[in-house]
Amino acid sequence: MNSPKTKTTAAAMNNDLAAQLKHVGLCAVPDALDDFLARATKARWSPVQILEALALAEAQERSKRSLERRLRISGIKSFKPMADFDWSWPKKIERDIIDRAFTLDFLKEARNLVLVGRNGLGKTMIAQNLCHTAVLAGHSVLFRSASALLEELHRQSPEGRRRKLRTYANVGLLCIDEVGYLSFDDKAADLLYEVVNCRYERKPLIVTTNRPFKEWNEVFPNATCIVTLLDRLLHHADVTLVEGNSYRVRGRIRLRHPVEAHRSVGDLISLVGPDPARRPR
Repeated sequence: MNSPKTKTTAAAMNNDLAAQLKHVGLCAVPDALDDFLARATKARWSPVQILEALALAEAQERSKRSLERRLRISGIKSFKPMADFDWSWPKKIERDIIDRAFTLDFLKEARNLVLVGRNGLGKTMIAQNLCHTAVLAGHSVLFRSASALLEELHRQSPEGRRRKLRTYANVGLLCIDEVGYLSFDDKAADLLYEVVNCRYERKPLIVTTNRPFKEWNEVFPNATCIVTLLDRLLHHADVTLVEGNSYRVRGRIRLRHPVEAHRSVGDLISLVGPDPARRPR
């Protein structure tokens, strides 16, 4: 039977070992070192088995911390899972495009996904679930509303804006939600163009909008870059239209006109009109 002095000495040695493990960056085991050593002793683990168990525990802990950090940084916030999405409610929804997006192949292909439809049809819910799926798969993700993203860029100093644009350029997946809910000035349009352009053919975007492309010159009045912005956004993109009545007013209001979406770059240029910078004076 171990004496109190022996137990005290063993506890002190364990505390020293825990401190040394933390010092070299091994944080998974130290807080439960006594239990870990008790299991190893009871099971008569060999030194190799102890090291294997230590490495496995550390890898799992680091993976967990990385996931928690990426979820926190992403800005996805709370959302309903796709299991709660009522596919029968929209009058039109291209489920095959959305299902394919959940394979995350568009990340590897640097393709954009644009969700177009009236308010309250689940575009943001779909986008949040896609972003969450990407985080779980190990990708870095940023989810921002258009107003928050553009306001953040606008208030930066020139150097701060360059740093922020680098962040938006290099994150694995960037989602810009709710383009069209508010109107912006031409400076905001230029900033959005910079974000789209710095990711063009490099990194994918998810964009949700409640306005058809022909109305984007109303979202960004007086902006001269709308045609070019849409050209870059839609060149490598899957555009999916969601039509129907808002979930929020289900059974109370019948909306009159479905949202229009125009798929080809040629169509959108003809609808937006010629680039103001190229108009004859």
